[in-house]
Amino acid sequence: QVQLVESGGGWVQPGGSLRLSCAASIPTWCMGWFRQAPGNEREGVAISDTIGGTTVIAESVKGRFTISRDNANKPLYLQMNLLKPEDTAVYYCAAKRGGDICSIRSDFDVWGQGTQVTVSS
Repeated sequence: QVQLVESGGGWVQPGGSLRLSCAASIPTWCMGWFRQAPGNEREGVAISDTIGGTTVIAESVKGRFTISRDNANKPLYLQMNLLKPEDTAVYYCAAKRGGDICSIRSDFDVWGQGTQVTVSS
């Protein structure tokens, strides 16, 4: 049973920074960050493929957000810089168990509780 615990959300002014953290109860090889604003569909933000040693960043946050993780036993991070009002959403950490592919469109089956990120003046 995998449990994900998120932290790091909050309020920040445009241009500010936040770092989200996600700790998993057991090693997970494929993890990612997703976000959902009220009335919007869930949007993939960034994916970390620990086995492949690769990351994927959504076009909307490239150059501003960075996903990182030392290994499958360590927390997953999302460093968010130059935050914009459109980044406001609930951010969810997710993990995929098994499978042979790790992408934003993969079927992540373990989800954290979510952490609110609000970017406004």
